[in-house]
Amino acid sequence: MTKENATVYLALIHNPVYNKLGEVITTTVTNYDLHDITRAGRTFGIKKYFIVNHLASQQKLVKKMRNYWTSGFGADYNSNRHESFTILDIADDLKQAVDTINMETGKDPYLVATSAKQCSEVVSFNSMRKKLASSNRPFLILFGTGWGLTEDILDRCDYLLAPIYGRGDYNHLSVRSAASIIMDRLLATPWWE
Repeated sequence: MTKENATVYLALIHNPVYNKLGEVITTTVTNYDLHDITRAGRTFGIKKYFIVNHLASQQKLVKKMRNYWTSGFGADYNSNRHESFTILDIADDLKQAVDTINMETGKDPYLVATSAKQCSEVVSFNSMRKKLASSNRPFLILFGTGWGLTEDILDRCDYLLAPIYGRGDYNHLSVRSAASIIMDRLLATPWWE
């Protein structure tokens, strides 16, 4: 069961997210999150990768990096990076990302939250793979920065993916590592097919 026809978008949420005290904050953009998630996203056929941050200074930074790698010297220097950065977009908030997807596809996406925290009602990766394969609606997978997505964001989602577990009790992956693992689990063609 391959997912070539699944319409999947990603959003890295910088606001609203929690800090370690449980306060709602805005986090800053990280250079590695732009580079690594665009590369993985392009590899797995993601339609668009949204940076969701309402701060003008942060949007300016993202635009500057995107422009560097998609035009001029950066594009000429590294064509692979140029190609990966073509999926990068910016949204003020989750609603703007959803509206953009609706304009592109004519349909509202299913919202799929990710979290490292244990929750009672989660969807397994196998179940989500089946949903991706059988749906004619797009999917927007949400990743939180800081200490995770707020309850308000989680309540708006249609699905919450099961956390990624390793072999021990340590569970603190970088968001770019988690995004790559999740894309692989949901969108890669299994070796046995």
